[in-house]
Amino acid sequence: MKPLQTKLALYTLPQETKARGIYPYFTPISSEQDTEVIVSGKRVLMFGSNSYLGLTNHPKIKEAAKAAIDKYGSGCAGSPFLNGTLDIHIQLQDELAEFLGKEGVMLFSAGFQANSGTIPCLMGRNDYVIYDERDHASIMEGKQITFATTYKYRHNSMEDLERVLQRCPIDACKLVVTDGVFSMEGDVAPIPRMVELCKQYQATLMVDEAHGIGVFGREGRGTCDHFNALPDVEVVMGTFSKSLASVGGFVASDKETINWMKHNVRPYIFTASISPASTASVLAALHIMRSEPERREALWDITRYAMKSFKDLGFEIGNTETPIIPLFVRDNDKTFMLTHMLFEEGVFVTPVIAPAVPSEDTLVRFALMATHTRQQVDTAVSKIYDCFKKLEIM
Repeated sequence: MKPLQTKLALYTLPQETKARGIYPYFTPISSEQDTEVIVSGKRVLMFGSNSYLGLTNHPKIKEAAKAAIDKYGSGCAGSPFLNGTLDIHIQLQDELAEFLGKEGVMLFSAGFQANSGTIPCLMGRNDYVIYDERDHASIMEGKQITFATTYKYRHNSMEDLERVLQRCPIDACKLVVTDGVFSMEGDVAPIPRMVELCKQYQATLMVDEAHGIGVFGREGRGTCDHFNALPDVEVVMGTFSKSLASVGGFVASDKETINWMKHNVRPYIFTASISPASTASVLAALHIMRSEPERREALWDITRYAMKSFKDLGFEIGNTETPIIPLFVRDNDKTFMLTHMLFEEGVFVTPVIAPAVPSEDTLVRFALMATHTRQQVDTAVSKIYDCFKKLEIM
């Protein structure tokens, strides 16, 4: 066996977890992504999805995807830079730019690429990237491959962010990058204070709105809009795989930034375009999101109901302010065991362990959709409570 294969063969944690019967990943679902899904012929309650508005099986979105395949085929056979730009790509870019009040938008085939490609493209030698210690993995990837100097600040600590900004030359290019909603713990970045600090220290602010769009703001414009700060946030990133019921991502900014990025972001230039079906799905989802505010109202109603249910029973749910409710376990093995036990009880939740969170903060992530019912929440909360007690977590 060659050295590389010898090294990789030492990684046996998945096999060990499978042998114990508690491996939680790559579970094959054989139904639509809904409040209930079918796994191995068994119907389970889905509380592990990012489909916040419950749009993934909306008939208008399905129809739009089918019509796009009929018109454009299954793929673009090239990158946006060359032969892969369709007229519906331009339409989506224009509608997103208008929606967010920005001068331009560029589309990515994956949300991960939007962060990991943008950060090293914008920031080079002699520049500074400043990031929250709990930013998404795609932001971490982007800062790792940039030639810029990178500084980390303590999670949501504006005092620490200011300390870091003071270390950078006032006339240097500085990019502060944060999640709007932190996807594991469900807490929200203090955007207004970040805007103030970035103005004071002449830094550019980039906000990842992956989990904010569809949830916060007017018509679901995100956390920046929720805080009336959208015009002051220079770079807005978003994904299509959550509220917008498809796959892909985007970056919105001023025309000069978008012009530079379209000609220099390598994952954009050298990756095939987002598919016609996905693009049409996003357009349909965007229209539904904007025209049906009752979906967002239903999401917040069921979120408040679930939060109260967990709090009344004494669960530790941290500082969440969103439909993402972390149920802290603080033990890797028990997190896996709990996930397995709940699945056996008909409740699908996702385990969150290091490096997604610090090892002492492991949790199961309970995520809500606008289409969940109170009865479904009651059933899930009761079963989760019983399993927590059996594992002596509470």
